[in-house]
Amino acid sequence: KTGLDTTGAWHAWGMACLKAGNLTAAREKFSRCLKPPLDLNQLSHGSRLVQDVVEYLESTARPLVSLQDDDYFATLRELEATLRTQSLSLEVIPEGKTMHNTYYQECLFYLHNYSTNLAIISFYMRHSCLREALLHLLNKESPPEVFIEGIFQPSYINGKLHILENLLESIDPTLESWGRYLIAACQHLQKKNYYHILYELQQFMKDQVRAAMTCIRFFSHKANSYTELGEKLSWLLKAKDHLKTYLQETSRSTGRKKTTLFRKKMTAADVSRHMNTLQLQMEVTRFLHRCESAGTSQVTTLPLPTLFGNNHMKMDVACKVMLGGKSVEDGFGIAFRVLQDFQLDAAITYCRAARQLVEREKYSEIQQLLKCVSESGMAAKNDGDTILLNCLEAFKRIPPQELEGLIQAIHNDDNKVQAYLTCCKLRSAYLIAVKQEHSRATVLVQQVQQAAKSSGDAVVQDICAQWLLTSHIRGAHGSGPKK
Repeated sequence: KTGLDTTGAWHAWGMACLKAGNLTAAREKFSRCLKPPLDLNQLSHGSRLVQDVVEYLESTARPLVSLQDDDYFATLRELEATLRTQSLSLEVIPEGKTMHNTYYQECLFYLHNYSTNLAIISFYMRHSCLREALLHLLNKESPPEVFIEGIFQPSYINGKLHILENLLESIDPTLESWGRYLIAACQHLQKKNYYHILYELQQFMKDQVRAAMTCIRFFSHKANSYTELGEKLSWLLKAKDHLKTYLQETSRSTGRKKTTLFRKKMTAADVSRHMNTLQLQMEVTRFLHRCESAGTSQVTTLPLPTLFGNNHMKMDVACKVMLGGKSVEDGFGIAFRVLQDFQLDAAITYCRAARQLVEREKYSEIQQLLKCVSESGMAAKNDGDTILLNCLEAFKRIPPQELEGLIQAIHNDDNKVQAYLTCCKLRSAYLIAVKQEHSRATVLVQQVQQAAKSSGDAVVQDICAQWLLTSHIRGAHGSGPKK
């Protein structure tokens, strides 16, 4: 009459009927105040009113009154409630004894009629009915989020991941029905950084390629030295085994129509390339592990460079290997293979290594590097000069005697002039320039003159101007008779 909301009254009346054991009357009262959710797949456990009903029923659940053996003990109300629950709300009649309890059946009636799929699944999980939870998930085609929240998280948190895996396989040995749920589970674990559980799940899924990737992560994650990486080489061996297994499985399944969608695919060529990378990383690791143990190599940058990073990181690995041994020659072979396998810019990598040798004041090793580069058979004609010119950019920190030795190692005279100009040795640059063929000498002397002008060296400016004037006059006289 007053127009007040009657929901609370009907709910209280329904709860009173429940407490009195009158399940049928309770249903009638609750039907006036409970409503099913608009979205059955929302990530909630339904309305608070429904939760209160279920919590009460669960707390007062009494031992099963078997309808087969002891039907004369069952009240008419209980019999009616059980039959109605089974006919209206149960798509899957649970196998577990717990679920035959009248009060549990009553819980299911309210959950199926007034709550979410997550609430139903969570109810099954609370009462160790994992199979029923999984079948409900499948039957209702619930989204992966419901699987993660209701089934997967409770399973691994309570140490029951193996039980879950066994049930998934028993319901569908191909695991195809579970594909989208398993992929979501992997993404969930990755987001949480639960990589050991992820690896276990990937092995169960027989997702060999992703399992190999996880092994690589175990190998390289948070390593602070190659000594540490040397102790984790077994992960690279496991990664190789996963890729070998993948190749065997794909070769066996060639020609079959059905393909598994949830396992990562890779071409045989890509697998082979990754296996080569793993093998090369193992060689790099063993070499640098020995170098660190011998004290010839130290950690300089973190994160530690490996061949699983981008090209810049791979170049760092090549440099580290070239500089890690007692001499450049020790690691050059492995470094050269890194450059070749990944098609890296060799000249830039050699220059970077040479600059580091300058910083370490290992000038004789620069000569050793040049020798290795020229003997590699893959060097361009100008690579040696390029390396030396790059080193000379740091000329201020190089002792005079060493500086002269590096410049003298340059083969091309044009490059030698550039080297002297870089090091502000203008007179030496002039002396090399004037020895060249006339037209080339003119260009080089003009460059020296310009450098002298920029640096304010009036003496060298005059010398260059005099030479250019004389050269011009000579050229003019020489061309006179031809006119």
